[in-house]
Amino acid sequence: MSRRRSHSLRARVAAATALGAAIIAALLGIFISVAISRNNVSQLDRRLDTASSVLIANVASATSFLPTFGDGGAFAVTIRSGGSVVVSTPTQLPSLEPGATTVRVDGVDYRVVTNPIPKSSLLLSLAVPASEARDVTTDQRQWVIIAGLLAVAAATGLGWIFGGRAVRPIVSLTHQIGSDTPQAAQVSGVREAEELADAIELMLGRIADAQSQTTAALDTARDFAAVSAHELRTPLTAMRTDIEVLSTLELDDAQRAEILADLARTQGRVEATLSALERLASGELSSERDHVPTDLVELCDAASNDAERQNPNLTVRVESDPVLVIRGLPAGMRLAVDNAVANAVRHGGATEVALAVQRLDDGTVRLTVDDNGRGIPEPEREVVFERFRRGSAASTGGSGLGLALVAQQAQLHGGRAWFEDSTLGGARLVFDIPPRP
Repeated sequence: MSRRRSHSLRARVAAATALGAAIIAALLGIFISVAISRNNVSQLDRRLDTASSVLIANVASATSFLPTFGDGGAFAVTIRSGGSVVVSTPTQLPSLEPGATTVRVDGVDYRVVTNPIPKSSLLLSLAVPASEARDVTTDQRQWVIIAGLLAVAAATGLGWIFGGRAVRPIVSLTHQIGSDTPQAAQVSGVREAEELADAIELMLGRIADAQSQTTAALDTARDFAAVSAHELRTPLTAMRTDIEVLSTLELDDAQRAEILADLARTQGRVEATLSALERLASGELSSERDHVPTDLVELCDAASNDAERQNPNLTVRVESDPVLVIRGLPAGMRLAVDNAVANAVRHGGATEVALAVQRLDDGTVRLTVDDNGRGIPEPEREVVFERFRRGSAASTGGSGLGLALVAQQAQLHGGRAWFEDSTLGGARLVFDIPPRP
């Protein structure tokens, strides 16, 4: 479904300019029209005053011919005394007070000026049709309207021209974003366009980060699927073989018990592998929001108690200050400590483990796990952290993911893990956690 295209910003700027110019022209037109009308009436009043002064100066001679003068509606003169008409043109004006006013006589509007005649009680009223001033005013108003329309048209054109220059950075930004070749949004000259470019760059950066995270998650999922299929294929094949033997061969009780025991061991291996993969995937999906204040000493105490309870021949001691708090993943750190101790017992044959936590001078927190087991040969001290990799001296069984979980937690906390020789005679696992902002 196609979206209806809106008007361009340039057209909107031109339209806004035209509207603003039209409003200003209309207001100015009204003001000028009123001023013109008043000015024309004022000029007409001054001409009538001048003519009235001439008539008053010659009132004696004017009274003799006014009754017979055919005004034809072009003008009117009426002289009154005490409200009575003394003499008048055929168009007789009503009784008026001295001053200027507009009256209607026989359906025609007249502009009248009334002045007293000196040294008498007479009032002389002189009038001309008001249309004389209105016609001039109408002509002038037409010119005002034409000038206003021309001003609006000129403002619209200028708005279109300068609006194009004003929106050019936004047009450039649109072309940059819509181009086939990705490039950084770069505009200058208009603050709003620069702010828009910065916002778009920030948004695109977030999208790129989200895309990278999604790609990494998909890569991790594919890696998990491939590795899991590889690691689970062998025990599942062995289980299928045992089931086929049970179902096809006649076995005595001892042979049947041996095959069932092998099935149980293989099932335990599959279950351990799936549990380790689940914990590994949970670590991959953790985020910065999951990091909370964590007391490592308390965590190590709990881990040592559980390890001694599960392994009666094992002694675990914790060497640290009473409290050492970091910002980390409590479940992840506990998982790393448990796997480190379990690895020392299961694959190293350790009977003594020492957990130590200390804060170094640069703020780094170092967790060490020492054991008195067989240790790890130096050439293998890096590869054992890879998924499904076991050392040459490792015992059978297990998922091969225990130390991979330790390395993963070190990475999630911004640090790293490695092995070195232990003062107890076995291996020392070192887990560094750098300070977080």
